[in-house]
This record gives sequence, C-alpha cells and structure tokens, in this order.
Amino acid sequence: MSSSAIVSPATHHAFPKDFHWGVAAAAPQIEGAAYEDGKGLSVWDVFAKRAGAVHNNDTLDVACDHYHRFKEDFDLMASLGVKHYRLSLAWPRILPNGTGSVNKRGLDFYHRLIDAMLERGITPWVTMFHWDLPQALEEKGGWPTRQVTDAFADYADEIVKAYSDRVKNWITMNEIAVFLDNGYGIGRHAPGRKEGPQVVNQAFHHALICHGHGVRAVREHGGASARVGVTDNSKAMIPLTETPEDIAAARIAFARRNCRILDPIYRGKYTQDYLDLTKGWLPQMSPSDLALISQPTDFLGLNIYSGDVVRQGADGKPQNIAYPAHFPTADSPWLRLNARCMYWGPRHAAEVYGVKDILITENGAGYNDAPPVNGEVFDLHRLEYIRACLRELHRGIKDGTPVSAYFAWCFMDNFEWADGYERRFGLVYNDFKTQQRTPKASARWFSRVMRENALV
Repeated sequence: MSSSAIVSPATHHAFPKDFHWGVAAAAPQIEGAAYEDGKGLSVWDVFAKRAGAVHNNDTLDVACDHYHRFKEDFDLMASLGVKHYRLSLAWPRILPNGTGSVNKRGLDFYHRLIDAMLERGITPWVTMFHWDLPQALEEKGGWPTRQVTDAFADYADEIVKAYSDRVKNWITMNEIAVFLDNGYGIGRHAPGRKEGPQVVNQAFHHALICHGHGVRAVREHGGASARVGVTDNSKAMIPLTETPEDIAAARIAFARRNCRILDPIYRGKYTQDYLDLTKGWLPQMSPSDLALISQPTDFLGLNIYSGDVVRQGADGKPQNIAYPAHFPTADSPWLRLNARCMYWGPRHAAEVYGVKDILITENGAGYNDAPPVNGEVFDLHRLEYIRACLRELHRGIKDGTPVSAYFAWCFMDNFEWADGYERRFGLVYNDFKTQQRTPKASARWFSRVMRENALV
C-alpha cells in the first residue's frame, strides 16, 4: 500500500461533531484547605484522621492544594485543550453544619473558581455531592436518618441559586451505592460504619430523595437551559459472546444488578428485582417520595471502569463468568481491564431504561505511577486502556447508543479515598510534596483526542 493510500485514524474514528470531551475531579480529593475560610469538617476529614483508616495515614488536609492553585490548574487544562470540566462543590465549605448559616467565604470561592474556568473557555459540569457529607450531619445519624434530605434540599437550593447564571449542567449525586455500601455497610470508607442491610437500604432511599431535591432545585432555580441528571456506577454486564442468547442474559443481569438506583429514578417504584434483592424489604417512605425521586432528568451519568462477564446458563438464566487469576488488572485490584464494559454499559442503560442521553462521567485506571524522569511519565498502561475503552465507546455510538460526553477520571493524581496518595488515576502527575504538575503521556495523547474529536 502506498503512503498516499493510508487513511488517518481520525477519519475512521471521528466522534459526533457536538460530542463533549472533558476531565473530572472532586472537591474533597483535590482542594485541600480543609480548615480554611470557615469550611466545616466532612466525614472524610474526620475518618482520615483515624489511625489505619487510610493508606499511609494520608489525610485530605492539603491534597493537591487546588484551593490555592486553581488558576494555574485551569491554565494547564486550557493548554491541554480541555473544554469541559466535571467538578464537585464541597457541601461543608458552603454550609459548615450541613444546613443553616451559609459560609459566604465558601460560596465566594466557587464564584471565583467558576469565573476562572469560564475565562479560559472551560465549561463547568457541577456535581452537587461527591461523598463529603458534613460531619455535623453524620453526628446526627448521617444518611440512614431522614434529616439529611431536608439539609440537602436547602444546600441544593443555595448552590443552584448562587451559580445558575453560569452553570447549566448539574449532576445531583455521585455513586450512591459506593459511598453508602462502603461507608455504612463494610466500613471501608467514611464514616466507617458497619450497619445491617436494612439500615444501608434506608440510606439509599434518603440519597435518592436528595437526588430528587437536586432535580427540583435545578427546575426551580436553574433557568430554562439548565440540565440535570445523576451519576451512577451502574455495573456493566458484558456478554461472553455477542450472540442473541448471551446478550439477552447480560441485559437481564444489568437490570437486576442496577435496580436499587435506576428503578426508582426511571420507573418511579421499587420493582420486583429490588424486592428480590432485599428479600421483600421496602424502605420507610412518605407518599410523595417516589414522585420526587422519579422526576424526569436530562441525562444519565455513568462511571464505567470495568464490568462482569455473563452468558446464558444451561437453565436459561444469566450466569456470571469469573475472571481468571491472570486477567489484566490495574494496581486498583477491583479494576479488571475489560474495555468492552464501555460498549455494553451504556447500551444496556439505553435499552433497559430508555435513557435518551448518556454521559460517561468517569473512566480511567489507577496505578502506582513512578515519578517523572526528565519531565515525562510514560503511563502506557493507562493510555492503552483508555484508548481501548474509547474504541468500544465509538463502536457503541455508531450502533446508536446515545452517548454525548466523555470525562476522563481524573485530571490529576489526588487523594484516592482509602488508598490515599499512593494510587494514581491522573492524566497529570502530581508531586504531593512540591505540588508540581507533570502531564503524563496519557494527557498528551488525550489532548489530541479532544482537539481532533477522534480516536488517535
């Protein structure tokens, strides 16, 4: 083949012209300034101070010092061609006690932050809650108690009123199942409680009510062009073979596995799948709860990192296939590197729940990256995994799955919850002692993807 006959990869792998590319991060993981300017304590601030709770006893006190360095960070984003940034607001920075008096210094910080983004041509996509429950609310019982829902309603109203003139894309909650199962079920995450399944499931219901209040706040105060949805870590179910039988089994498994969040939001009820999962238990609720929870939304955010493999068993029912011992993983042991999750997760969400617009709000891989050498970090493992995921995402869009955005997790290395600062998901390497940022090979490559709107 002559060189003139070679076709640019971008020609074959172009994304829709209005596709949104971006990066993501969360306030508690990057901001630091945990005790500055009137901020209240979060459950993570307290949990991280418990000996042995976090790897290496790392804390969120300084993190990436983004609170003081956000302008330089946005300069770096802009230099990489980032046009969209998914961030979160710190609830205890705005309402130190979770409810009641507003901390003006906290509110003003996000005014400055949002303005700095917009000045650099970066569109904000704001997550209302990304795991940093005010400790004051936890001391009153936390998510298993209904008082959290009233507090969140006040918080959602405050932030949408404050920022709706510049923020048009809102995400209510991030990964309800993760912060509740880990925080209240097994105790691995803040606040470190180990409660029974009924307590945890009641907490799920309260978090869903908070989602509903987030939607309500955007509809009431966000303006005509405002959009809102939830971000869920829906488990992708990957058919072992792409035959009608295995695809049908994976679709059934997707609906059953993700019913705790998606059924009440999209179907307005706790379905038989939910009752099967909870052995017939239903949460305590008010008559109006499900109508609030199931208000129409504009998109579904999916955080997709991995997935389970399913086939149709001999009995005709879905059968999970265990990954073999040497199937590729990242340094995050839960992350089985099966890129087909990025095709099947969105497809099943669209097919099972009729979702018309899907955002990939997180995707990436966590490794214990070595420090830069001569200003470079060759994170080829991360680069190739994200490339493989984007290849599957492109295939899904061509097949009709309605995905309109992709946010890489995450912009830079940060506080990775119980794994502390050892585990790195960033496209940009951060030296936590000097706060020196170094774009990795994955950042340079992803910069080209964003600029060319194509897989390169």
